[in-house]
Amino acid sequence: MTELPHHVDLRVCTNCGEYLFGDRWLKKDEVTAVLDAAVNSLSVIRDAKIVDVETSYECQDPYVYVVHVYSKCDVMGYIAEDESSTIVRIKNNVCKRCSRQLGSYYEAILQIRTGAKGSLTPEQREESLAFTEDYVNRAAQTNKSLFITKMEIVTGGVDVYLSSISLGKNLAKEFSERYCAETKESPKLVGQTTDGQDMYRLTYLVRLPEYHQGDVVVFEGRYCKLTRVSGNGGRVLDLMNFREKSVRKSDMTEIKLYEKAEDLKEATVVNTMGSEIQVLHPDNYSTVDLRVPEGYEAGESVLTVVIEDVLYLVP
Repeated sequence: MTELPHHVDLRVCTNCGEYLFGDRWLKKDEVTAVLDAAVNSLSVIRDAKIVDVETSYECQDPYVYVVHVYSKCDVMGYIAEDESSTIVRIKNNVCKRCSRQLGSYYEAILQIRTGAKGSLTPEQREESLAFTEDYVNRAAQTNKSLFITKMEIVTGGVDVYLSSISLGKNLAKEFSERYCAETKESPKLVGQTTDGQDMYRLTYLVRLPEYHQGDVVVFEGRYCKLTRVSGNGGRVLDLMNFREKSVRKSDMTEIKLYEKAEDLKEATVVNTMGSEIQVLHPDNYSTVDLRVPEGYEAGESVLTVVIEDVLYLVP
C-alpha cells in the first residue's frame, strides 16, 4: 500500500546547518531531519489514506541512514498496516542566504557617523553596533534573507554592509526614532539585471547627535538635563527652576552638549531640609545647599554638575 524510493537525498547547509525541505531551509536536529525526509517521500496507493506513521532508523555512517516507516492506512473504511524503507543520504550544500553572506553580497551600506566634528567615541561605536546587530537578529527571525555582511571601522565612524535595501532603510529610520539622528540616502547604479532592469546599491548616512538622554545640555541659553530623545524631538528639564519643556525635532539641532551623563559627579547628602538638601561638594568637600524639585527624594548621594563655578543638582 505504501512505497518509498530507493534513496532520498537530504541537503544540509555546511555553514548554518539547516536542511532543505522543498524550497525552504529549516533548522532541525539531524535525526529529526532524516526521519522527516523519509516520511515526506512516502507515497500511498489510490483509495488509501495514511492515518498514522512510526519510524525507526539505522545509521550506517555519518552521511547514510536506513529508515523504516511503519504506516497505518485507511482503505475504504478498513485499517491496514504496511512497512517500507529507504536510504537517506545527507548531501553537503550551501543555502542561498549563506552563499550570499560568504560571497560578501550586500545591497546597502549603513554609515554611522557623529554630527559633531571628530569621530564616534568608543562608547557610541559599541552602542551603535550593538543596536544594529540586535535589530538585524530580530528581523532575521522572520526573514532569513536579512543579514549583516560585514562591519568596518573607518575614519569618523563605522560602515555596516547589509543584505537588503529595505533593511538599510528601516535601520536608518530606527536610528532617527531612537536617537533623533539625521539621515540621508544616496543611490549608486551598479549594473543591470538579466532582464535589463537597473541595479542600485543605497548608502544610508546616519549622523548621531553628540548628546544622549541624561546628558546636561544648553538649550535656548538655559542649562538643562535632556530627559527624553525620540523621533519626534525631546524633552529637557531646566536645572535652574526644574521646569520641563518639549523640544520639537526641528529645534533639536540647537541643543549643545555641556556635560555627559557619565561625567556627572556624585555628591554625598548630609542633610535634608524641605525644598533643599545639603551636600558635600565633590571637588573640595565644602558644604553646599542645593534646591530640589517638588516631590524629589534624595538618597545617600545625588548627581551634580558645576556651571560657572556653581554646583547644581541633576535630578
